[in-house]
Amino acid sequence: MTPRGRKHLLKPLALALAAAFALEGCISPYADSVGRYTTPIGGAPVISNETPYSAALRCMAGFTRQRPIKIAVGQISDYTGKTESDGSGRKVTAGAALMAMTALAKAGVPMVERFDTSVAEMDLKYANNKLIADDHPHAPGDYRKIMSGSVLGSDYYIVGGITELNFNIRSENATGDGGGTGTGATKGTFGGSLYVMNIGVDLRLVNSITLEVVDVVSYQKQIIGRQVSAGVFDFLGTNFFDASVGESALEPIQLAVRSVIERGVMEMVSRAYGAPSGACAVAVDYLGGNPYGANPYQQQAQAYQQPYAYQQPYAYQQPTPYRPMEMNNAYDRSNPYRGYASDDPIGVAGLRPGY
Repeated sequence: MTPRGRKHLLKPLALALAAAFALEGCISPYADSVGRYTTPIGGAPVISNETPYSAALRCMAGFTRQRPIKIAVGQISDYTGKTESDGSGRKVTAGAALMAMTALAKAGVPMVERFDTSVAEMDLKYANNKLIADDHPHAPGDYRKIMSGSVLGSDYYIVGGITELNFNIRSENATGDGGGTGTGATKGTFGGSLYVMNIGVDLRLVNSITLEVVDVVSYQKQIIGRQVSAGVFDFLGTNFFDASVGESALEPIQLAVRSVIERGVMEMVSRAYGAPSGACAVAVDYLGGNPYGANPYQQQAQAYQQPYAYQQPYAYQQPTPYRPMEMNNAYDRSNPYRGYASDDPIGVAGLRPGY
């Protein structure tokens, strides 16, 4: 082999060896002292999963502790029918019911389990066969007794579904390029795009005894995405370079689902407990008072103009007579959970725009 041939053969070999040594620094064929072949990247801490409505839900705990209303959560399914193009699953979460339970917990609402009772049913089956012991499994005759009325019932339950997922409601994009007219002149390109989609949720509150639908909410939230890119092309003598950068971001779809569910749960809870107007105001919410004009969804927008003072946010500091749920602005004496409520039971003088 000629020297020139050996030179051309050594170049790719050297590159391969360099790549192998680089990989050797990240992955080892032998486990380390803690049993790993490599150290995973990342390290972001675990944080609370919050939405702009979480603070308002916690504020509602001041009212829910006055008189417990036991609420259960049933199926809140995905009815959009939208799936990923690669067949990997659905576009939106199947855990909307779990989000509703978390929202109720933030509001301090007493809950009873109806979503997954498989373990309780299995325990009941074992107890019925005298197979479960609570304290001393080897003590003869000491088994769990089945007591009548030991399971708490629910007063209401929440069901519903994710009913809308609309892609690309509107999109805008712009691109451009420019540079010198000479053959070796620098040239550049840039571009950007925006697009909007939305998601909608319908929830209803049902009386567990009569199966009467006592409250219904339907909310939607828009989701925005953006993409920006730029590049440059130039000659440097006999060499050239072409470089480009880009950035894209999409507002989390599943977080939008959680936000809409928390907004709906907050309204149901506030009406069920008769919370006064403006009791849990936080920021700008277009359903609780539009600062840009009249709000077609609500007759009273004073809650935004005169928000509730944070120094005394809870009605339980000065208890008021219970005013239960509104139903067609008429008091029904046959149902203790229904009655008059304020025109603006939520009183969220708003959350930041888009929520």
